[in-house]
Amino acid sequence: MSQQRPRGSRPSLPSASNGSLGAAVAVVALLLGFLILRDVRADGGTSVTPATKAPEVTVPGGGTTDPNSSSSTAPFNIMGFKIQVANASGIAGSAGDMTGRLQARGYVVPEAKNVAPGTAKRLKTGVYYTVGCEANAQNVAAVLGGNVDLGPMPNPVPLEDGNIGEACVLILLGTDLSNKPLAGAEGGPNGIAATTTVPQQ
Repeated sequence: MSQQRPRGSRPSLPSASNGSLGAAVAVVALLLGFLILRDVRADGGTSVTPATKAPEVTVPGGGTTDPNSSSSTAPFNIMGFKIQVANASGIAGSAGDMTGRLQARGYVVPEAKNVAPGTAKRLKTGVYYTVGCEANAQNVAAVLGGNVDLGPMPNPVPLEDGNIGEACVLILLGTDLSNKPLAGAEGGPNGIAATTTVPQQ
């Protein structure tokens, strides 16, 4: 006769004690925690803090700088460049008159010139600029009322002598502004005009 085993029972295997298993899990958790903390400290412990907005700073000359912005408001120095006025209207003395009006506003303007012989009479005033002087020309165009042709300096320069000297802005005065008052913003003290927004780089 053979011995029969009771159904559902299996031979028992040796089992690890509950204390040993708990100790092993604790050691692994401790090692993982140590490794994670070491990595956080190695990269400087970077943390995110909420950004605070810095106040605007007033700069000499009356402008302001916003350190939180990619642009700032800076004073425009009207004495930092020269303007050449040329009579393209055909009205005698009008370029000299415009030169005086601009000088009274604080701009640096040498003696007026005439356009080159054969240059067509202009009905609309033009403001032209050399490379790097576009912002200055925009300021001059605004002082003239804004309704002017604005563009890069023509080549050849359409003056009697073909030379604008040290000027970087040329006004070809048309009949629209000949012997008329300036319409734009007034010049400020010490050659500082109205402020303008300039991109920071």
